[in-house]
Amino acid sequence: MSSELLSSEILSAVTNYVAGLKKSVTFVLQTGAHEKRGELVDFLSTLAATSPSLALEQRDTQGLLRSPISFTLEADEAATGIIFSGIPSGHEFNSLILAILQSGDASDLKLDASIIETVRSVSQPLRFEVFISLSCHNCPDVVQTLNKFALLNEKISTEMIDGGLFQGLIKEREIQGVPSVFMNGELFVNGKVDTASIIDKLRPIAVKKDTATKHSTPEQDVVVIGGGPAAISAAIYSARKGFSITVIAEKLGGQVKDTMDIENLISVPSTTGTKLTGKLHEHLREYNVTLREHLRVTDIEQGEPKRLRLSSGELLQARAVIIATGANWKELGIPGEKENIGNGVAFCPHCDGPFFKGKDIAVVGGGNSGVEAALDLSGIARSVTLLEFLPTLKADQILVDRAQDKPNIEVITSAACTRISTENGKVSAVEYTDQTTDAEHSVEIAGVFVQIGLEPNSEFLKGLVELSDYGEIIINEHGETSQPGIFACGDVTTVPYKQIVIALGEGAKTSLAASDYLMRQSVPSTKGFAAG
Repeated sequence: MSSELLSSEILSAVTNYVAGLKKSVTFVLQTGAHEKRGELVDFLSTLAATSPSLALEQRDTQGLLRSPISFTLEADEAATGIIFSGIPSGHEFNSLILAILQSGDASDLKLDASIIETVRSVSQPLRFEVFISLSCHNCPDVVQTLNKFALLNEKISTEMIDGGLFQGLIKEREIQGVPSVFMNGELFVNGKVDTASIIDKLRPIAVKKDTATKHSTPEQDVVVIGGGPAAISAAIYSARKGFSITVIAEKLGGQVKDTMDIENLISVPSTTGTKLTGKLHEHLREYNVTLREHLRVTDIEQGEPKRLRLSSGELLQARAVIIATGANWKELGIPGEKENIGNGVAFCPHCDGPFFKGKDIAVVGGGNSGVEAALDLSGIARSVTLLEFLPTLKADQILVDRAQDKPNIEVITSAACTRISTENGKVSAVEYTDQTTDAEHSVEIAGVFVQIGLEPNSEFLKGLVELSDYGEIIINEHGETSQPGIFACGDVTTVPYKQIVIALGEGAKTSLAASDYLMRQSVPSTKGFAAG
């Protein structure tokens, strides 16, 4: 483990990170026997050796920790409420390092002020359990958020649980997707989980609706809504013009952060969604931009200035608004789908694939994302049935050829999915109609991965700007919407070809159009884009 995960380069970086610790941080490991314990001890000992402020202590925690491969962090011998059950390697290695730094008071928690106030107002004990897989690239965001919550409020504790090492617990809780978050022993959120959704569910527990905190923010020249490439590009270009800018983002990186391999971004031969998101954020920090993350805009009032209501209850005012909320995974909309998300219905093959090792599964969608998912899952599952609505697969031919070469992938075209069936609360079959014969069929499977494309995040804009039949914001060549002073760019709009490189360009172009609009504000005008 140490030679593979904790290379000399990684240890050197960790040494630099922990050099500024203001508190001593101790890994407290539960005593006992476990086949993975030696590996974990070696792992923690190697980390502890990077700083005199780090230490490993093995002791009986009298029931605090569930297993001999569970450890908690103490800062200056005081409990932090942060627990790891398993070896936090893979994507969770960053979660551990951040927990060390934040417990040692060496780094800012980087949470919005309204969120900090909400978390601190929780008055009842909350014990979170976050079930993860080390291959899940979405899980660390949830783990890291709840770790911050524990540090902010002593009534909150949180435990990362590696499902791969606690199979009995996985079966007991009937978990088929990650991240899966339990609060005080009851399911809290699962399936498509992000930090914003956790905060939304926590807010009613923490504070009464009529006492939502209001934070005073000066009127902004531009408010950018979204955290993906289009939004960040727009924010940077606006900041370069000298305007006051606030970015409201549910998740920095948007849909890109959930993308594994990116090989079509010009001048960048190969990267990942996580790495690209980090670079975008790094570039954004070079400018005087206010970032309000893990919040959403629930309503926009047209007028001068525009008034935006946030999920925290706050109101922001802006002279111009750029909407770049992107898109999210599209659902089938059939019986048995929504109610079984996290119980056999999944959208992320990288996150949830390991839960279906050796099982029969289905992938719905014959585009690039669907065929790529089938190829990835074919190395894990016993069999993969790929269902496509159209007579032929829509994916690139090279992907289609690879899928046809896989003996455990069966392709069924002209298949209109009608229902996802369950047995004992778990997915057991997907039903479809053969559109060439009208015959009805059922495929027995343990899980369904839905990969039918994206739908725009525009629900909150209904009645404000003109939308297409598909829910996309209708814009002109300048990124103008049907409302003066409200602009849009990226995957949420009618711009064709949803690609990262296109989103970056559209963000820049729309920002320039918004800048032109603001410079002309001194001249009374009702000019806007008249849609359709």
